[in-house]
Amino acid sequence: MNKIYLVIPCYNEEEVIYETSKRLKEKMISLIDDKKISKDSKIIFVDDGSKDNTWSIIEELKNYDKMFGGIKLSKNKGHQNALLAGLMTVKDKCDAVISLDADLQDDISVIDKFIEKFNEGCQVVYGVRSERKTDTFFKRNTAQMFYKLMNILGVDIIYNHADYRLMGGRALDSLSEFKEVNLFLRGIVPLIGFKSDIVTYERNERFAGESKYPLKKMLAFALEGITSFSVKPIRLVLIIGIMMFLSSLAALAYFLILWINGYTIQGWTTVVASIWMLGGIQLLCLGVIGEYVGKIYTETKARPKYIIEKFVLDSEGK
Repeated sequence: MNKIYLVIPCYNEEEVIYETSKRLKEKMISLIDDKKISKDSKIIFVDDGSKDNTWSIIEELKNYDKMFGGIKLSKNKGHQNALLAGLMTVKDKCDAVISLDADLQDDISVIDKFIEKFNEGCQVVYGVRSERKTDTFFKRNTAQMFYKLMNILGVDIIYNHADYRLMGGRALDSLSEFKEVNLFLRGIVPLIGFKSDIVTYERNERFAGESKYPLKKMLAFALEGITSFSVKPIRLVLIIGIMMFLSSLAALAYFLILWINGYTIQGWTTVVASIWMLGGIQLLCLGVIGEYVGKIYTETKARPKYIIEKFVLDSEGK
């Protein structure tokens, strides 16, 4: 039987972690009793520099039950880095890892199907939402726009998949070879290859606490994904520049013809508006280029994506 670890990134999740740990333990015991996973399987919480009592609760859980373990990051590094920290820390201790969020909006009843797919030879199994009924109208439509935009830009991404997935040992070893600092795991994992499949599920309502992805973070995350995996935006800047240059030549020829024929050139409002428009386009283009230059800057520094302050696990998991 395979040893399966669950990895759950946490940031200020004291309101949900007791209930989450209870539900996950019940699920793991059920899988062990059904002989679907090894009795040495674990539940690992990753504290992403929480400011509340999240880490204290994780240590309490670990001391109470050997099934639980914890990883504490030295400071908040963001969901993707916390998730990667968990995956890389436990990858040599188990046969496969299933990552999911602490609020359990991801339906844990389909974990059985994840394991079935893994036993069939899949190294990566993606949890894909069958629908988005629990989302607001705004979030549902912007999310769909994001996935469509990523496909247009040529990014290989699984539609309606977040970070609920199973990864086997070979896939995790391959993931460790990706050294980029600007992390977007939803785009990186499909690049790994190997046999993969999907499991569909209905996403639940968050049972307590607040979402850790407000609009500002969602937009930043989308921008991270786009600029980390596609150079098409910067090519679009080049196309806009060429079009504006050709348009300016055409306008120059037009006004010269008017001047030669004795027409007075009027319309200062049009001229001023054109200057403002061109200035805005130039600043927009510089902003797009600057985003890519900024990413090059952070990549060349090669600072660590996370620093683990503490890792607690019973002796059987070492």
